[in-house]
Amino acid sequence: MGFYTQGIDAKPTNNALLEALLCNRAACNLELENYGSVLRDCSKALTINPESSKAYYRSAIALLSLDRPEEALDCCERCLSFDAHNRAVTSARDRAAKNKAEKDHKQREKEDRLQMERDEKRALQAAFKERHLFWVPSPKGTSENPYSPHFDPEDASKSTLIFPVFFLYPQHATSDVISDFVEDTTFSAHLSQMFPPEASPPSWDPRNEYTAVNLVVYAVTRRKRLLKVGKKMTLRDVCRVAIQKPGDPVDGLELKDGYLSFAVLPRGEVEQNWVEEFKRTRDTE
Repeated sequence: MGFYTQGIDAKPTNNALLEALLCNRAACNLELENYGSVLRDCSKALTINPESSKAYYRSAIALLSLDRPEEALDCCERCLSFDAHNRAVTSARDRAAKNKAEKDHKQREKEDRLQMERDEKRALQAAFKERHLFWVPSPKGTSENPYSPHFDPEDASKSTLIFPVFFLYPQHATSDVISDFVEDTTFSAHLSQMFPPEASPPSWDPRNEYTAVNLVVYAVTRRKRLLKVGKKMTLRDVCRVAIQKPGDPVDGLELKDGYLSFAVLPRGEVEQNWVEEFKRTRDTE
């Protein structure tokens, strides 16, 4: 390739010679995958000879390697307009047409997917608004939630939501995550599965207070109203109860970084103390 460069740098006055030097150096750079250099030399060659088949062919191959099939196809079509029987260029054209079709198909799929995601987002926002759910973003600015609210894939009508839910156990400063809480599922269904009476208690419950029949659930609304959740209530029921009464300020549950949160406590003294402390803290804020 050095000899071709020396010849080009000598600035020959013979255009046919300069064209050949540029095309030959482009061929070397094509082997070395220096595609930018290929395109520059071929462009110069085409300035000298607009019907340089080699320049068009090598440009097309470089453009295909750069995943630019539209431009490669254009080079081939221009060349075949005056060199219709060039087999190498015809082959490159067929390859470029195939690559372009595949690229266009992938682009349409991407656009369709993005449109579906936008539609899904709008539908979710409408569903949140209907349920008076207020999205509270992560204080860190970026979500760390591996789960997110979404429509039930088994509900074609898109009228049922599934939420990630925190069950908070303030007595022990710990929690559980239910990644897929279908809004028409009762709280008792989850509590019975998580705290069956015959099962061994969690390590953080040495007194074995946390059994399904002995637990109460509370929800806190955006305006800090405390709602006691009946075990036979569904998540949808709680959303409905959390809505403000006529004439009151707007209210509902909060989706903190995509999660709904509920406090779970053993009924009795622990429950009473927590409720009193909650109200005392709320009233002093």
